[in-house]
Amino acid sequence: MPFITTNSVSLSGSSEEVNIFYQDIGRGRPVVLIHGWPLNYQMWEYQLNELPKHNIRVIAYDRRGFGLSSRPWEGYDYDTFAQDLNLVLEELNLTDVTLVGFSMGGGEVARYLAKYNTAGRVTKAALISAVTPFLLKTDDNPTGLPQEMFDAMQEQIEDDRPKFLAAFGKMFYGVHLFSKPASQEILDHDAALALNSAGYSTIKAMKAWSTTDFRADLDSIKIPTLVIHGKADETVPIDASAEETVKHIPHAEYLVYDDAPHGLYYTHKNRFNEDIIRFINT
Repeated sequence: MPFITTNSVSLSGSSEEVNIFYQDIGRGRPVVLIHGWPLNYQMWEYQLNELPKHNIRVIAYDRRGFGLSSRPWEGYDYDTFAQDLNLVLEELNLTDVTLVGFSMGGGEVARYLAKYNTAGRVTKAALISAVTPFLLKTDDNPTGLPQEMFDAMQEQIEDDRPKFLAAFGKMFYGVHLFSKPASQEILDHDAALALNSAGYSTIKAMKAWSTTDFRADLDSIKIPTLVIHGKADETVPIDASAEETVKHIPHAEYLVYDDAPHGLYYTHKNRFNEDIIRFINT
């Protein structure tokens, strides 16, 4: 299986080898897909099936702590996540890259572009249902979500992670009594993906995406950018995220899917794939 090796430095200063699992499929213009929380690269199945048909080389990887990648105790912050992404791009010698970050993956896109893209390796970026610019409610971020909400999520994960993930999956896809845009089989599949991670990495990654301020990162983005968000997103509400994100990236193309939940890459996969393919190839 293909892995890229990086290092994680602990608080004590010791270094731990971390292996990042990735898939590299197709030929053509490269796109790197960055998965959301609490899933892994396999969430992109319906993009991995389609994008290579359109002269696109698709790379998708498991974030540290998730899927087949290593599960170190430390290193669950966006500086480290962006460092891992940078290593993936360097090791595969990718140029003219489009980054596509879903949900917490949007944070990697923003931090990478702010810290590493001085040579212009990445030429386009897409933020999909992204947690940018800053999800936590503070005095200078009144549109954010209260800390108490994230504290409750942590308590539920620590108490009964499978039960939390089952409920989270329904909200993720907008599944309600009279609305079932995702089958029970999809929900079960995603729960299995989410459980294929360390409990501590699930919690530490949640702390990262819920508290990291990406506003300055977004202000530095000058390359063509696509922002896609669902108006019915209950997981990352559009008013706290995309509506604020495009204020920091005024040149971005902004697409709102009126009836879409958080997991629109699946529930609206045909429209989403068309929008992503067009953005990459134009």
